[in-house]
Amino acid sequence: MFSAAFAKAFRVNSLAVKRALPCVRAIHSTPSVIGRVHAQIPGATAKGLRGILKPSRCYAALANQAFASAKVKSLEPRFFSSNSAQQNADALAPPLPTLSPPAVGRWLLFSSALVFAVIVVGGVTRLTESGLSITEWKPITGILPPLSQDEWEAEFEKYKATPEFKLLNHSISLDEFKSIFWMEWSHRVLGRIIGITFVVPLAYFALRKQLTSSLPRQLIAMAALIGLQGFLGWYMVKSGLEDSILETNSIPRVSQYRLAAHLGTAFVLYAGMLGTGLAALFDWKYATKGAWSGLKDGASWKVVLANPQIKRFSRASWVLTSLVFLTALSGAFVAGLDAGLVYNEFPLMGGRLAPPANELFDPAYAKDPSGSDIWWRNIFENPTTVQFDHRLLATTTYFATAALYLASRRPAYQTILTPMAKRFAAVAFGVANIQVILGISTLLYLVPVSLAACHQAGSVALLTSMIHLLVALRRPGAAARAWRQSSMAVQRQRKA
Repeated sequence: MFSAAFAKAFRVNSLAVKRALPCVRAIHSTPSVIGRVHAQIPGATAKGLRGILKPSRCYAALANQAFASAKVKSLEPRFFSSNSAQQNADALAPPLPTLSPPAVGRWLLFSSALVFAVIVVGGVTRLTESGLSITEWKPITGILPPLSQDEWEAEFEKYKATPEFKLLNHSISLDEFKSIFWMEWSHRVLGRIIGITFVVPLAYFALRKQLTSSLPRQLIAMAALIGLQGFLGWYMVKSGLEDSILETNSIPRVSQYRLAAHLGTAFVLYAGMLGTGLAALFDWKYATKGAWSGLKDGASWKVVLANPQIKRFSRASWVLTSLVFLTALSGAFVAGLDAGLVYNEFPLMGGRLAPPANELFDPAYAKDPSGSDIWWRNIFENPTTVQFDHRLLATTTYFATAALYLASRRPAYQTILTPMAKRFAAVAFGVANIQVILGISTLLYLVPVSLAACHQAGSVALLTSMIHLLVALRRPGAAARAWRQSSMAVQRQRKA
């Protein structure tokens, strides 16, 4: 009743008043102060409050106004001050911006985990040569697999018309076809699940107005990327079903360009979901507890991030993250061209560090009569050159990760880097070591499915550690800073 009366008198939301008025003993026990309170309340409301405001009664005062409505801030000066200028300033104070609750961050992390899974499942689908088993793209009805023997026979007949069946798998049975069909079907269904589990919660949080102002644009872009992924997946599969493969009698495989686009989009989507989810959780922690990047007292974040050495470290982390992404993308070209099946040795290639120049830039790959396209076509279409490029990028990534880790261990950085930044610099170097071992083993053992799948998962794990490092060096969001400032202001008022 008391909070409802205040809400009516001061034109604020009654629920906000209830939340913002935890119990604090006695506004005042003297009749003169109570009289001043009555004087500031309109007559009709004052009558309703006369039975409530008694000298010895326990009244609520403003305690947690940083997490309610900014209009509630004006209540305390109205009780204790007659300064009209202060009252007007408080009344005109803008409301606190929306800060996404932890549920938003957890949802985004769950979505990123699903994308991680679909990347690994997609890798296994490619390694088991299952990706061309489904010859149609039906976004809605395609979720249902064949349910009868006749439907299985019809699906098998469609597969028999593909170049892969005619050139490679002409002797497989229906049961063998089912095994590759289920692999591709699982990959596609998981993609649909990602779409549903992302779009539905997005609509819920948007309607509930629980998204920080910058989030809707980012999340809508991610939803668009999910749709694009579905289209790119089919566009990639379609390249392996073209009749031109039969005419040239080449190996049935999807376009390495389309495969790289499909995988690269998945990596971008994963990085966006993971980074945004972590940022949402860290912002909430900073706003409510003041913790930042492993520091219990995050008030020093401005000083830390303004340090020139930290700025250099942050720029180096961004460059390394880009290098990790580029290396993973080059791996898509290795997979698309089966380039892992040539030069199965390390660190040499044919007894030397690099193959001969005429093999790296073979004129046979040039399609322009002038030979002007010899450079880029060999880089993207020559299996030998593609593998050499991937080795070079992987080696560069490894030593760059080691250099960043060693820099974080230097005394100059040990005293200024945050605990979280130091931790994930070490994690990134550890994952890079595992990834190198997996990559070399995959090459030496002629690309077995288990090792190759782990190698692809390792690339995502390395990207994950780098995104954690970038978020650790990120300043709190604008909404989190506003909430924290308001909370600190309340604490100062209490002490005063």
